[in-house]
Amino acid sequence: MTKGTPHIQPNGKKIAKTVLMPGDPLRAKYIAENFLENVEQFNEVRNMFGYTGTYKGKEVSVMGSGMGIPSIGIYSYELYNFFDVETIIRIGSCGALQNDVNLYDIIIAQGASTNSSYVEQYNIPGHFAPLADFDLMLKAKQQADALGATSHVGNILSSDTFYNADSTFNDQWQRMGILGIEMESAALYLNATYANKKALGIFTVSDHILKDEATTAEERQNSFTQMMEIALEIAE
Repeated sequence: MTKGTPHIQPNGKKIAKTVLMPGDPLRAKYIAENFLENVEQFNEVRNMFGYTGTYKGKEVSVMGSGMGIPSIGIYSYELYNFFDVETIIRIGSCGALQNDVNLYDIIIAQGASTNSSYVEQYNIPGHFAPLADFDLMLKAKQQADALGATSHVGNILSSDTFYNADSTFNDQWQRMGILGIEMESAALYLNATYANKKALGIFTVSDHILKDEATTAEERQNSFTQMMEIALEIAE
């Protein structure tokens, strides 16, 4: 375990074996303040806040990842490889891409398709499919059911583009059964696989791309509590 990296400087504060990773560092702060006890802040470099505390007696950390594959690629790589983190659970918002998925539904990402070139660094002679850890995925689905949440398990898209010049982009991914679009999980799953660690993405639907529906920024930061509770309950 290193004392610090260019992006994470714990300064002697502990990072737990399991890290919950929202994109927004303010969401990490919200989770730490509202769900964890005995909280210590372990990172504030670039305002990418990280905290460690306890949830029902078990030690858990929560840290922002920023937006996009390059950002979560850096933070998750350092957590896995320099700070002995075993499990990262991404919790975030996504845009729904299927008619039977609605605002506030939970999507549990079994796989993370992508239009990113992140996978090319591994020089794999083919097309690798980034997948979640099965045991984590199963526990998340069971916990979602126990909470009475409407949840869907399947493939999501980690897109490098938020504003896409190709007007057929969403239609093509919808036809392939993609449940929703976000921007980070493929890199997380690839880093976890390469490091022989665990990863899972759990999302609350904040926007519906087909129905032109959306939640507010405040709701995305503070109101997606079912997703947070699912992640905290399955943290190892």
